[in-house]
Amino acid sequence: MPDVAFKDLCIDVPSGSGVFQRVARFWSVALGQPVEDHGDGSGHLDPPPDGPVQRRVWINVVPGISAGKSRVHLDLRVAEGDPTALLAAGGRLARAPIDGEPWHVLMDPADLPVCVFGPHPQHPEAPNGPFEIVVDAADPLAIATWWAARTGGRVGRRPGARFAFVEGAAGFPFLFWVFAPVPEPKIVKNRVHWDVTLLDATVDSLVDVGATVLRPKDDEIGWTVLADPEGNEFCAFTP
Repeated sequence: MPDVAFKDLCIDVPSGSGVFQRVARFWSVALGQPVEDHGDGSGHLDPPPDGPVQRRVWINVVPGISAGKSRVHLDLRVAEGDPTALLAAGGRLARAPIDGEPWHVLMDPADLPVCVFGPHPQHPEAPNGPFEIVVDAADPLAIATWWAARTGGRVGRRPGARFAFVEGAAGFPFLFWVFAPVPEPKIVKNRVHWDVTLLDATVDSLVDVGATVLRPKDDEIGWTVLADPEGNEFCAFTP
């Protein structure tokens, strides 16, 4: 049995008038998921009607977000690789395809990146929408192996590629969980993180295999904030 199951995804946005509304509108268009506004400047995206509950995305207003590159982002496919709808929804083009790359890099209204692909060249029947989470890593194989062990997934590698990925993780609502090598170290909190549900594990047992407790459950929060061995934040919930 897996130690944990993927529960949902969280996006931090800076405080400011209308920031949540602009970011929520962009991601609603990007992911094809309706917005549920909590009325307090925050909210979430409901799962798509025919999608798993794990596709829920929380958009949290967090004061004092540190500047710096986001080490976690989503990749998604759109018809013909055309990002026009996302630009109209408030996105900004950060980089057009270069050197044969099959994707555009866009920034959401709060400067969080997303990579926009066209149809899969070998599988054009594959549906549009998000298909993978990408995480910057110092040692992609090691951290992919760690998460595969926690979630009951399988580690994959492609010939000649330096990245590693996890398939079949418990509860994971996308095709691939990718860990890609980068030269720079992690220095600020990730603006995108995932939540997990504890299954055959406890917080202590996760610590025993390399996780770190950043904030224990207390009177204000009903979950435990941890970091994986590379410092990626995640929140652990009891079932």
